[in-house]
Amino acid sequence: MKLKNITIALGVAALMASCQKLDQEPLDAFNADNFWKTEAEADFAVTGLYSGTSNSDGKINEGSAWEDGTQIFYMDCTSDNSNSDFPWEGFQALGNGTATPTNSGNAEARYTYEHIRRANYILENIDKAPMAVEKRKKLIAEVRVIRAYRYFDMATLFGSVPIITKTMAKEDAYIPANTQKEVLEFVEKELKEAAVDLTYSKGGARMSKGAALGLLARCYAFQKKYQDVINTTQEIISSGTYKLFDNYATLFEEANENNSEVMMNIEYVVNVQGYTSLGIMLPNSMGGWGSIVPTQSLVDAYETAAGKPIGESTSYNPANPYENRDPRLSATIVYPGASYNGKYFDPLSRSSDDYPTAADNASSTGYNYKKYIQNPSSYANLWNVGTNIIVMRYAEILLLNAEAKIELGKIDNSVYENIDLVRERAKMPKVDKAIYAAQGKLRELVRREFRVELAGEGRRRFDIIRWGIAKDVMNGTVYGSLSEGKVDPATGKVTFNSLTDRFTSESRTFKADKNELWPIPQAVIDNSKGTLKQNPGY
Repeated sequence: MKLKNITIALGVAALMASCQKLDQEPLDAFNADNFWKTEAEADFAVTGLYSGTSNSDGKINEGSAWEDGTQIFYMDCTSDNSNSDFPWEGFQALGNGTATPTNSGNAEARYTYEHIRRANYILENIDKAPMAVEKRKKLIAEVRVIRAYRYFDMATLFGSVPIITKTMAKEDAYIPANTQKEVLEFVEKELKEAAVDLTYSKGGARMSKGAALGLLARCYAFQKKYQDVINTTQEIISSGTYKLFDNYATLFEEANENNSEVMMNIEYVVNVQGYTSLGIMLPNSMGGWGSIVPTQSLVDAYETAAGKPIGESTSYNPANPYENRDPRLSATIVYPGASYNGKYFDPLSRSSDDYPTAADNASSTGYNYKKYIQNPSSYANLWNVGTNIIVMRYAEILLLNAEAKIELGKIDNSVYENIDLVRERAKMPKVDKAIYAAQGKLRELVRREFRVELAGEGRRRFDIIRWGIAKDVMNGTVYGSLSEGKVDPATGKVTFNSLTDRFTSESRTFKADKNELWPIPQAVIDNSKGTLKQNPGY
């Protein structure tokens, strides 16, 4: 089914193609006189919105699908979870606070109306195609969810953006921005109405009721509408559609894609629309680029195996920092001495290909990501894989439900039960109710669970912005592993000679009331003919 969904999109790719960024070439009208004659053509158009536009050689452009797996991974580099080691990849300046309107990095690609425009075109024309009423409603709802997803992304990153719900001639496209609040209200309305015409389904290949309600819950959480979060997530939970996959480490693997936990994902098919960037996270010694690297701050967030934060544990040993830790640490991060791909990872030896200054592609922190690539040798080619990239999964819904109840002081057994489901799947102990009874301690716990459970999945920036803690966690030096020591190549035993010397990546600055939003690219401002204004502080 995955191959079919992607391949049929090729039939309408040329028709659906327009200017890549509508902020730069706004909204020319389509000529569709010879299209929308059959139900199949309507199916092709909607599938094309998921899968993207085609190249002249008949293959699909990865970046023009409804979402991009690489974007998901890199987004953690704009948080305290990860560092982007190369400025030209577009995320370093957004992470360290140096982005400007003329050097805005990934903001240039993210401030785009491409998919919104394509969605508008479909919604304006789909009634022309003959089909059953229920089928039409479903397709329209899927398109509205994708459009809402893009608007929600733009509102959280840029704040105020124009709401455009129809295709426009170029001369009519220069309109003022709506406020962030107005955009979020529009997103809420779209998702609520779309959910009515969708059904629950596992796997996330197409937008479903679960996907629509999950996005709606995120939207409510961003606005601190906690009762709405509770109501929406409870509806998902009560449906019984989703459940946690039994193995945290392997739930991201291609063999387990579309499992019972997945609510929304980006589909890839090797050699057709393969994901071509998984190697960016692999260690240099294994042919990787080390582009996205975990920070010490993230490593320190993982509890001990006994369920204690390392700062509160009597069993945690700073000289042996990776032993007896939350199993999600070893499932997510390759650290000094870790057994990985047939050898023990060694970023400490100055002769190692993984020593931070040994080669351009060696991780600056002495850590690499392991999520999605538990066994690199299982792939014939890590630069072209069929692994789906998850955008939303059920664990997030359980944590959003628990968090909202904690914030409203509605602390009952369901709060502990939902958090315990997430922890126990990872082989962690249940929450100690004697320690985590008060609202403040539970808030600390659930926020830690969000961080370690979803590490490397692009959600951390969203959380630190909505919690208002970005100014506290995004300022200062980005540290990595202890740097002085050695790894025994035969056993993996790590011996540190210093418990204070660490690798460092960069220094970051986060200014409150500025860096919560990204700069609007200057080209967008210039092309708007004075209708759009720059975000404060830029």
